[in-house]
Amino acid sequence: METLLVARPSHAEVVGQLLRDFNDEFETAGPPAADLARRFRALLEREDVLVLLAGSEGAWTGFAYLTLRPTPYYDGRLAQLEELYVVPWLRDRGIGTALLTEAVRIVRERGGAEMHINVDEVDTDTRRFYERHGFVNIEPGEDYRMLCYIRELAR
Repeated sequence: METLLVARPSHAEVVGQLLRDFNDEFETAGPPAADLARRFRALLEREDVLVLLAGSEGAWTGFAYLTLRPTPYYDGRLAQLEELYVVPWLRDRGIGTALLTEAVRIVRERGGAEMHINVDEVDTDTRRFYERHGFVNIEPGEDYRMLCYIRELAR
């Protein structure tokens, strides 16, 4: 059983590096690990942000990053699983399942009523993983395409 813990601001460098590793693996542009760590230091102070770490000091194996927000559709909050990452050489050992299971437990404990996860349509392995854990596509039995529009506002 993998050791899991709720990340604190003191874990910001670890979380920033894991997210950078995740982005590098999938050739996704993004800020350097130091910038991510700086931002996570502030995020990890918030009660509407949850980051779980798997592994142990000096041997972190993965993380889950979630945000929680109010919604008019439920009395509780809506959770968004922003990222779930396990280092490549330790996949298929239950670490992702442990992270997801603990994330669901904590979100429920914090009053969460629903969890959303965005998955690339072509990423069939990841889709199967979430379906195995009780998540469903918006339109069961169909491939449902939803587009995500982005506009950077900082520039």
